[in-house]
Amino acid sequence: MKANTTLVLSALTSAVLLVTGCSANNSNKAAQAVTITEQSPEMEKVGYSIGYMMADSNKDMVGDLDLDTFELGFRDAYEGKDAALTEEQMITILTDYQQKKEKEMITEMQGKVEENKKKGAEYLAANAKKEGFKTTESGLQYKVIKEGTGKSPKATDVVKVDYEGKLIDGTVFDSSYERGEPVEFPLNQVIAGWTEGLQLMKEGGKYEFVIPSELAYGETGNQGIEPNSTLLFTVELKEVK
Repeated sequence: MKANTTLVLSALTSAVLLVTGCSANNSNKAAQAVTITEQSPEMEKVGYSIGYMMADSNKDMVGDLDLDTFELGFRDAYEGKDAALTEEQMITILTDYQQKKEKEMITEMQGKVEENKKKGAEYLAANAKKEGFKTTESGLQYKVIKEGTGKSPKATDVVKVDYEGKLIDGTVFDSSYERGEPVEFPLNQVIAGWTEGLQLMKEGGKYEFVIPSELAYGETGNQGIEPNSTLLFTVELKEVK
């Protein structure tokens, strides 16, 4: 039964993957007429659950979706009615829409590349003048919060650290403190700013790093990190393995 349910959900999700979404400006008249609770009939709950899960999983794909016409198309297909458009027309429409969105995304990303590069350069220039910060030849900036007394790692060592990573606007994008435990990793398998910066530290030390984008994720960015983002880290070196 579980396998069959998974297949049904997967098939329905795949069928509407390109045309699912959510818009605050669109109304769903049918949904407004139904109130779903735990006591609702089984198939009402099934229908609501499938609809909600599909939209929640894919709502960012088509943020300007017309929900009324989406429902009309869904109902026509589900009830076996003839489509208002031919399959060839629908494929062309969706392909054109996808290409348009891809172009918009590329344009937006190109804008962020330039904007973040400029903001990062301005931040680095201002931060270099702050008391306690030093700048290495590569452009990495660091400040000693607490000097360690143990050994320093080599690039080939495994290190154990606690850290917090922020964007220059103060947004925290990663933190071992929030997870409640330090992490271990080979120092030569992280961003260049970390590989260089942690070799300046000794066990027991705590540093602040300001890492230019070219020593971080560059023009490609990373999950939650836009292209050309300058990154701020507070790092405690717990142990060199």
